[in-house]
Amino acid sequence: MKRPNGTDYHPRLLSGMPDVTALARLRDAGVAALLYGPPGTGKTSVVEAAFNDCLTVQGDGDTVVADLVGDYTKTPDGDFVFVHGPLVRAMRAGVPLFIDDATLIPPTVLAVVYPAMDGRREIIVKANGGEVVKAEPGFYVVAGHNPGVHGAVLSDALSSRFSVHIQVSSDYALAEQLGVDKKAVRVARNLATRQERGEIGWAPQLRELLAFKKLAVAWDLDAAAGNLVGIAPEEDRATVAAVVRDVFGKAVAPLALGARITTKP
Repeated sequence: MKRPNGTDYHPRLLSGMPDVTALARLRDAGVAALLYGPPGTGKTSVVEAAFNDCLTVQGDGDTVVADLVGDYTKTPDGDFVFVHGPLVRAMRAGVPLFIDDATLIPPTVLAVVYPAMDGRREIIVKANGGEVVKAEPGFYVVAGHNPGVHGAVLSDALSSRFSVHIQVSSDYALAEQLGVDKKAVRVARNLATRQERGEIGWAPQLRELLAFKKLAVAWDLDAAAGNLVGIAPEEDRATVAAVVRDVFGKAVAPLALGARITTKP
C-alpha cells in the first residue's frame, strides 16, 4: 500500500482488521477519530494511507481561524480576494480533513470545525460576509494528538467530538523488518519500557529508527548510535547513553564537529 508521497505503508491490526480499513469504516459511519501517541509513531502515515485524498492542517499554538476557513489575499493587480482554507475545501470536495497536533490549537480556534462535524454539517465564514458552507458527502474529520508535547491540551470539548480514541505506538517488529539494525531496535525497546515506567520521558520511535538506518548506511553504526544519544532530550541523555553503551558494547558520544582539518604545504 502506498501513501500519497509514494512511500510504502504497512497496515497494522486495529480491532481485528487492517487499520486503513477500520478508519475507512469510521468515515462511512461518520464517527470522528482521534489518533494519539508520541511524535514519529505513524499517525500521519496511517491517515494518509487510509485517505489518499485528505487535506491536512498542521496545528500549533499560533494557528488561527483563518488558517482553517481562509482569508483575504492581495492579487498582483492590487485587488483583494478571499481564498478558502483547507476546512472549506475539504467540506466542498467531500474529502477527509486531518488536523495534526489538534490539541496544540487554541480551543476557541478549533471550535470553528465543530459545526461541520455535528448534525449541522455546515459552517458560517464570518470573514467572507457570513458565507454558509455545507459539507458534501464524504467529508470527515480525523485528528492527531501528541500527549507528551508541551502545550498539548485535550479539552473536554475536543475529546467529546472525537468519539473514537486510538492509541498509536511504534511497531518495533516492523522496524526490524524494514532493515533497522537489531541493536538499535533493542535500544528503542529498552527505552520504551523505561518510558512506560515513568523513568524517562523519551524513547526512539519508528521515525528515529528509520533515520538511524539511513545514517548507518551514509556513515556507520557508531555514528548512528551517537546520533541516538544526541537527539535525546538533555534530561534523558545520560540514560540513553548508558543503554546504547550496554547494547552496542561501547560508549558513543553525540555527533559533534572536531578539530579543524589542516592541509600540508
